[in-house]
Amino acid sequence: MTTRPTRLPATADAPPSPDGHPLRRSTDPAPHPLRRAEDRTPPPCTVSLVVPARNEARNIPWVFEQIPDCVDEVLLIDGDSSDATVRMAAECMPGVRLLPQSGPGKGNALRTGFLAARGEYVVMMDADGSMSPAEIPHFLHFLQHGYDFVKGSRFVAGGGSLDLTRIRRLGNRGLLSVVNRLYGASLTDLCYGFCAFRRPFLDQLDLHAVGFEIEAEMIVHALRSGLRIAEVPSLELPRRSGSSNLHAVSDGTRILRTLLSERPGAHPRVPARSAP
Repeated sequence: MTTRPTRLPATADAPPSPDGHPLRRSTDPAPHPLRRAEDRTPPPCTVSLVVPARNEARNIPWVFEQIPDCVDEVLLIDGDSSDATVRMAAECMPGVRLLPQSGPGKGNALRTGFLAARGEYVVMMDADGSMSPAEIPHFLHFLQHGYDFVKGSRFVAGGGSLDLTRIRRLGNRGLLSVVNRLYGASLTDLCYGFCAFRRPFLDQLDLHAVGFEIEAEMIVHALRSGLRIAEVPSLELPRRSGSSNLHAVSDGTRILRTLLSERPGAHPRVPARSAP
């Protein structure tokens, strides 16, 4: 794949996103002590995109067509698909890295991809077409300007959802209130898996979750570790084809259990046996 590093303008303290959308900040980065005032353009960094997929052959072409040139490698983590997901990915992007996940669940797929990623920045997104790869430069913009973990939000100005059911909205709101209360945070979205982070902080994220609860686990561990977090607006699109593997009630219950087990003062959790 042709590499075209992003070179985005920097401003003092909290830069606006490339398209002018406002930023919701959770933790402000400290100014770099060695950076000269006139030298604010950060050097380009390599970017890995991790895409977990299970039976998404009909959605892969649209997703891969939208991937911007600032992405240096794409890793598709296949969850034992019974359709042509793997073959379609290889046909659409001959340079894609195809990896089987080592166990069941989205969490296992993401951890497999994170450990294999070689880029300095790691971006994660779904393969169902509900997230636009065209938004990736917005995430990289804030990683390049001092933030460690950047997450998409459907509930800040410029974001939104065309696919959020009432029960999912209520569940997200309730789980988000638990996180904000436990950690004194002011996040606006929780159950949304469009995120990016600096790969050196993967150990601090300390991921063990097996299923969809990994998205909440990442955010909680980022907060607990004191990482500098930014939220950027993101538009959730309807799934382009097929049916979701998410089960609102059962997966919501797993997320709540994860949040309670990770609360400050809780007993340390035994790592999942299926961790790669």
